[in-house]
Amino acid sequence: MPPVTMPERLRIMSKTPFIITIDTEGDDLWSRPQHITTRNAQYLPRFQTLCERFRFKPVYLTNYEMVTSDLFVEFGRDVVTRGAGEIGMHLHAWNSPPLQPLTSDDFSFQPYLIEYPDAIMKEKIKTLTDLLEDRFDRKMVSHRAGRWGFDGRYAAILVAEGYRVDCSVTPGVDWGGNPGDPGGNGGTDYTAFPDHAYLLTPSDISLPGPGPLLEVPMTIRQSRLHRMAPWAYRVPLVRSAAYRVTPNLNWLCPAESDLGAMLAVARAARREEAAHLEFMLHSSQFMPGGSPTYRSASQIDRLYEHLEILFEHLSSWCYGTTLQEFDTLFSRVSDRQTVSA
Repeated sequence: MPPVTMPERLRIMSKTPFIITIDTEGDDLWSRPQHITTRNAQYLPRFQTLCERFRFKPVYLTNYEMVTSDLFVEFGRDVVTRGAGEIGMHLHAWNSPPLQPLTSDDFSFQPYLIEYPDAIMKEKIKTLTDLLEDRFDRKMVSHRAGRWGFDGRYAAILVAEGYRVDCSVTPGVDWGGNPGDPGGNGGTDYTAFPDHAYLLTPSDISLPGPGPLLEVPMTIRQSRLHRMAPWAYRVPLVRSAAYRVTPNLNWLCPAESDLGAMLAVARAARREEAAHLEFMLHSSQFMPGGSPTYRSASQIDRLYEHLEILFEHLSSWCYGTTLQEFDTLFSRVSDRQTVSA
């Protein structure tokens, strides 16, 4: 008899773990506001109700302005008290205290946390962690980096603060062309990173190895055109035409991929017997005008129509889990070692 694989051990009743992650942050941060509002908190109950109907459990990865919102904290405390979801940490360095300017206008440039000195990184992570734990009265164990900017120093600080699981990796995506500090190198290059859950090595976060921090990457797959003709996305004269047909990567994210592409990603993951699926969206994308993607109430209603179809499909072969629950299951079925970072 062949050995039981990790994906098989992570399944329950032959179903695949499905993790919903919501970057829970202020309104329309794409417009780079100098004053950040949090009106999108009032639009989250509709999404939570949809998730609960399918027995899915959203993880609200929460940043500084949202943890200072009494409306969101009331909502989040109810969710976690009922075991209907999880609160984790999501840090935007430019407005998360202690504030220390890195550029001439941090609210415009939105620098990555990994562009700050180590001491400032540690203080920002500790301050937000303490605030989250105080406001929600529970230990923070799950995290996603702001703007997907992550490295080994960041991972080591998270471990020191008691975090168990990160979901910052976007396999196949290079954020180097997305600047933060104008004098910096842009975001993290995840081109060659694994697309499966793994214990990361802080000295090289792309390498699986023994360690206490579990990485749970976003579910992203190459588009059909990219698989058939990858050169089309490399040749300058052809690249723009290829992107007009389809992006090179499809995400399990409605702001990045249409319904057909998301269903294709899900089906590909099922064929591959993936150990997990991970969905993401921003909290402000549930509010009309809260993002460049969904400006009107009708666009939000259309988003929910697509989510209904996607969740209906996934519910037939996936089960909902939080990042913390997935980490616990991973530890139980793997040879996880509790070595220091």
